[in-house]
Amino acid sequence: MEFNQIDRRRFLAGAAAAGAVLPLATMVPGTAAAADAKPSAGTGKFPFPTGTNLRVLITGDAGTGTKAQWAVADAIRDLHSREPMSMALGLGDNIYEMGPTNENDTQFAAKFEDPNHGLDFPWVMALGNHDNSAIFPGDGGWLLRGDEEVDYHRLSRRWWMPSRYYSVRVPEKNPVVEFFVLDMNPVAAMLPPILAPYWAADGQFMNEQRAWLDAAIAASPAKWKIACAHHPYLSNGSHGNAGVYDGMPVPPMNGADAKKFYEEHVLGRCQFLLAGHDHSLQVLEPTIESKGTRQIVSGAAGKTSSGKAGSGGVNKNLFQNFADVGFMVMDLSPTAATLRVYTVDITTSKAKEVFNRRL
Repeated sequence: MEFNQIDRRRFLAGAAAAGAVLPLATMVPGTAAAADAKPSAGTGKFPFPTGTNLRVLITGDAGTGTKAQWAVADAIRDLHSREPMSMALGLGDNIYEMGPTNENDTQFAAKFEDPNHGLDFPWVMALGNHDNSAIFPGDGGWLLRGDEEVDYHRLSRRWWMPSRYYSVRVPEKNPVVEFFVLDMNPVAAMLPPILAPYWAADGQFMNEQRAWLDAAIAASPAKWKIACAHHPYLSNGSHGNAGVYDGMPVPPMNGADAKKFYEEHVLGRCQFLLAGHDHSLQVLEPTIESKGTRQIVSGAAGKTSSGKAGSGGVNKNLFQNFADVGFMVMDLSPTAATLRVYTVDITTSKAKEVFNRRL
């Protein structure tokens, strides 16, 4: 049976409310401890940069293993050969369509290592809904599945995911930037863990993540504080804004708890919130509600939105593209943050710079 995005979310809402489709695995705690990840940690890992001028690759929703992903990776390799990058951010949906089955799953090679060959720098990774699938691709209902990607951290030189949520300071001493990598899946899933108190919006996992994030941001000496997640706070794409995800009027599947989390713990504390989820490239303007934090969506590294914006796409923007695959690059220094957006022609693997601005 075929379900589009909103129909699938509505179907799962009714089924979950009836207690009919929740997998038992969601009822068991996963590896949830936060990691204040030191860039020097990890045997054989590609090293994090030690300088104060950083060039950061930003990709999301890449892990398809398709020609589109390879074309974007080829374009990144070409740019990297001319303008070397320091590190990368992977904003979730790393292993389509259902996530990995174990830490040795061959999908890690087919959908991450092989396409990204030669891009030999650390990839700071976030978990997406497809990485935690249970019944339907992207339902986010099997939260323990994401732990396989945490376990893969120790097997890969590139892949950096020491925990489901964590932070990285770059450089480690006197950091220019600190990236706070969040796991919003428990409060943004199509198949919410309503029978699993550990994963609930007010349960142990999210409460510990809130406390950790508040303390980590308060203690950060970095000039730039950047939150990285899969699910956006604002988006003009098909998934839409937190609180009305996929046009759903009913919490928790509309992301109301994700909205509250962002508003209480991220907005006004970080200069940028980076996310994927919508298969598009968006540079949105801060709003009164976002307290000066700018939402950036980079979710087009393996799929597109076929040129279609969401029905509620009213957020002011500096740039948005729903038709092309692509990626972003952020140049950071102690005094400036400059963002470039590139679209990629899948047939030629050629990148085109379509946005360049100091933010």
